[in-house]
Amino acid sequence: LAISKLRCYFPTVPVPPTELIPFMASFPSTSLFPSPSTSPSSSSYSSTMSLSYSQLHPTAWSCRNNNRQSNPHHPLRISVSSSPPPSSFSYREFLNFALTETERRTLLLPSPLQEKYSSLTAIDGRTDLQMLAFQSPPKIRLLRSLSIQNESMQVLDFAGFAKPEYDVPIFCANFFSTANINIIVLDLNPLHNISDRKDYKEKYYEKLMDLGLRYAELLPWGGKLTSESLKFFSPIVIWTKFQSVDCMYENLYSAFTEYYKAWLQLIEEAAEETDDALVLSNREAQHRYLTWRAEKDPGHGVLKRLVGEMRAKDVIRNFLFHGIEELGSKGFLDYFPEYRCQDGTVNQNRSMIGKSFESRPWDASGEFIANNTED
Repeated sequence: LAISKLRCYFPTVPVPPTELIPFMASFPSTSLFPSPSTSPSSSSYSSTMSLSYSQLHPTAWSCRNNNRQSNPHHPLRISVSSSPPPSSFSYREFLNFALTETERRTLLLPSPLQEKYSSLTAIDGRTDLQMLAFQSPPKIRLLRSLSIQNESMQVLDFAGFAKPEYDVPIFCANFFSTANINIIVLDLNPLHNISDRKDYKEKYYEKLMDLGLRYAELLPWGGKLTSESLKFFSPIVIWTKFQSVDCMYENLYSAFTEYYKAWLQLIEEAAEETDDALVLSNREAQHRYLTWRAEKDPGHGVLKRLVGEMRAKDVIRNFLFHGIEELGSKGFLDYFPEYRCQDGTVNQNRSMIGKSFESRPWDASGEFIANNTED
């Protein structure tokens, strides 16, 4: 998942580590479904091993799994791999922190998505995909995670979305790790364009710049990134690559916990918008973000190899970027007409727009600078 993801967010990242090439090539291209007309059902999402959510998250609910259909607060069950991760380090620690911290501050409830999406076993039979989905009335629309793990790699895709009545940025953590390399994006993605909306930038990012600068030192800029890739990034984004050493994992965990606590604080402080026009603007902005991510999500290629074309599309559109059907009706080309081909289809090329940035393209005050680009 993350290798393909890097091709969109980080188009200049070199070819994946050699130990991953046979791993990626080993996935068959055939779908898990017997025919294209077959759609995934909730019963298709299963695993060979399971662990109750309460065992991973000590403050979780403790009702039994056989009450799952009748009780909306059933314990969430996620599969666990019998194979060790690439190192002793595990992204499960990050999820445990995020869920514990969220529940400490607010009511955390299972999202209806959890009934259908909990875990998948890939076609290869050795890769686990684990999914969690929550909501927290009245402010958090969706808090979800996708974890992928086998003996060669582990991936975490974790995001938090506020309801349209709140213009809070989107929490975004995309982590990919092998035994040798880690490729990281951590950010509070702006809901509105901070180049056009100076008021939005001042409201949310002015007080977070010190936090961003501190971790920009500990987790340095990861290399060339195109302006197309920066479309939804903020001045405090962490985009980095590092070798698998304990001190860097400690820095990453510290950054994750502080960024997530900062996001929760913004959620707590956010006042509900009562102006219908502004709520509509927030709704469309989030729908635009989801539409971009669902169409251009770079994880589609590898996810397709893992679970088949139909399931890959379903997970991306209806789980990872859930809200496309609910928050708006515009299509990708309505928002991004510059990607229209002559035949009316979407241009699938990556990095087709803008220059690349070799170093962080914001100054210490969060102002965008363009003197560190390459054609």
